[in-house]
Amino acid sequence: MRIKRAIIRRRRKKKIFHLAKGYYGAKSKLFRTAVESVRKGLVYAYRHRKEKKGDFRRLWNAQINAAVGAQNLKYNHFIHRLKKLNILLNRKLLAYLANNDEGAISYLVSLVKGS
Repeated sequence: MRIKRAIIRRRRKKKIFHLAKGYYGAKSKLFRTAVESVRKGLVYAYRHRKEKKGDFRRLWNAQINAAVGAQNLKYNHFIHRLKKLNILLNRKLLAYLANNDEGAISYLVSLVKGS
């Protein structure tokens, strides 16, 4: 008895072509190249989901540094003294305050400088 693969093969190809939708040229039309580009794309997506955390942390640090630097204080001194004062604000929140509420950042800087 011979093996018939029509439904299984069609499902497999359909899944790959669905993931390759929007790719340029042969990468979305030919199965082998579509498989390669989809695999590579999934690897990139997985890797960059991990890298995104560090990217945002770097962005927040830069934003905090800019706001604190405008008040003649270094970023590392600011963070260190916040921890010493037991003020537990994460960098995401500090960056939000730096962008949207200058009063709050200046208050925190005055607390830090006062210690």
